Amino acid sequence: MPSAVEFRAAPTPGTEDRVHLDLVSAPQPRDKMVADHIRQGVNSGILTPGSHLSESGLCSELQVSRNTVREAFRFLTQEGLLRHEANRGVFVTTPSPATVVDVFRVRRTIECPALAQAYPKHPAVQQMRAAVTRAEASRRDGDWRAVGNADIAFHAAVVALTDSPRLMAFFRRVSLELRLVFGLIRSPEFLHEPYIERNRAILEALESGDAAGAAEQMDRYLAHAERFILTTYARVLEGEDA
Repeated sequence: MPSAVEFRAAPTPGTEDRVHLDLVSAPQPRDKMVADHIRQGVNSGILTPGSHLSESGLCSELQVSRNTVREAFRFLTQEGLLRHEANRGVFVTTPSPATVVDVFRVRRTIECPALAQAYPKHPAVQQMRAAVTRAEASRRDGDWRAVGNADIAFHAAVVALTDSPRLMAFFRRVSLELRLVFGLIRSPEFLHEPYIERNRAILEALESGDAAGAAEQMDRYLAHAERFILTTYARVLEGEDA
């Protein structure tokens, strides 16, 4: 059984001393701040499927009451990000194969049309390029969690091509489930390495003016990624390494 996880989301350089102050002074209710803290832990890959959340650890780390933490747990359980097990505690949800299929269905519905209708000089294209550059640098450093973060940033930038705040907000929620899907694979290098070059190819097609070609590449990319993850997940369920 996974051990209890206490975590501190990595702050922006130069803001380390402000983390606790931000929590205290922010206008949001404290339970929502705690919920955002947990979401950040999932989104950064620190919290993975099956991670046990320590109520007392979060109380101590964030200087909040048990009732505040429990209310945050309630929010996130309703969202499907956490699950409660009687007499055992609260855990990060483990996505089912059906969840994997649905996440990729949603991604195809949003990302492929976003590329097909994109303007090559859209500001989000620079965000796509920055994410590819970060992924390649992180690969050289052997930092595969950072590669995963860059991959999610790349696809968030694709969604930003739509200029739709609602779609971008919706994708932020989907990206949390996507990060949990990533967490099903024990070797992040095995998961992420093949897709770094695919992201670059999609970017270069779009920058060259071939939006339709970029969308076709994305459709093939997502179909391949879905099959890969489902096949690997099946091996995990059978007790094999993945």
